Amino acid sequence: MNAYAASRRLAAEWLGTAFLLATVIGSGIMAERLAGGNVALALLGNTIPTGAILVVIILVFGPVSGAHFNPAVTIAFWLRREIGAGLAAAYILVQLLGGLAGMLAAHAMFGEALWQVSQKARTGPDQWFAEAVAAFGLLAAIFGTIKFRPEAVAWAVGLYITAAYWFTASTSFANPAVTVARAFTDTFSGIRPVDAPAFIIAQIVGAVIAVLVFNWLLRETKRDG
Repeated sequence: MNAYAASRRLAAEWLGTAFLLATVIGSGIMAERLAGGNVALALLGNTIPTGAILVVIILVFGPVSGAHFNPAVTIAFWLRREIGAGLAAAYILVQLLGGLAGMLAAHAMFGEALWQVSQKARTGPDQWFAEAVAAFGLLAAIFGTIKFRPEAVAWAVGLYITAAYWFTASTSFANPAVTVARAFTDTFSGIRPVDAPAFIIAQIVGAVIAVLVFNWLLRETKRDG
């Protein structure tokens, strides 16, 4: 049983998601400004801070809320009956609000207009499939390390996202709250609002498939005697 009241768990989810989006969007702005038009270098400058902040926020907030920071992760744990429906819905709401707060903070820090609408097209079956793969892999990292190396979850998630930025065609959003917030930044990390729903559906599909696969894969066989 979690020792922290629901209000503190929700605050942790809000804060953690806000820091995640401030990092994703802020590092994207900084990287693009410094890369001199080199998109690969800008992506690298966006990737490393994102992986790093995931390690930090999971280590800080994990003992309080479980460090979901991602509606797809919350849905997965709800399907596994490890979080109740009411608390899961509250988690998702504060994750979405935290993501928007992080987006606003990043814009404020870099002197950008606070509210923007992204014009960056990210669409097509290849990117939708990439998002399903990204979310599946993220949940694989979480379920596997929780089962075998729970103390390593933060590192596994941070390293997985660092890798997935580069091996997925979509640069691994893998998170509906991230996707929503990135629809409102017309900077390096943005996605057009019209493209966001397909990304979110793919992310949830990938997470649900991961639940099915890893519930089977990690179930230990009972032996008689």
